[in-house]
Amino acid sequence: MTARIQVPREARRGDSIEVRIVIQHPMETGFRYDSLGRQTPRNVIHRFECRYGGVEVFRASMGAGIAANPYLRFFVRAEQSGDIECRWVDQENASGYASARVTVNG
Repeated sequence: MTARIQVPREARRGDSIEVRIVIQHPMETGFRYDSLGRQTPRNVIHRFECRYGGVEVFRASMGAGIAANPYLRFFVRAEQSGDIECRWVDQENASGYASARVTVNG
């Protein structure tokens, strides 16, 4: 699984940082059938978490109602320079990771 994460490169201490991430994943619901009439197995990202400077700042549980290639957007408070690290796991235990660095001034 690949992902694209976007955060501002720099922020002032105390500012709100917008984190945007899109994860390339089929988010298969298990309700579709292939050309031979077999049901496609369910496989969705069920756990997503984000850490900033090693501290968890956001967590989400997803289900079959989320579209393919999920897009998440949330905000964190800029406290110190560090990495924003996102990790996720799907129902086949495949995991993914994306990170971006933020430099905090002031």
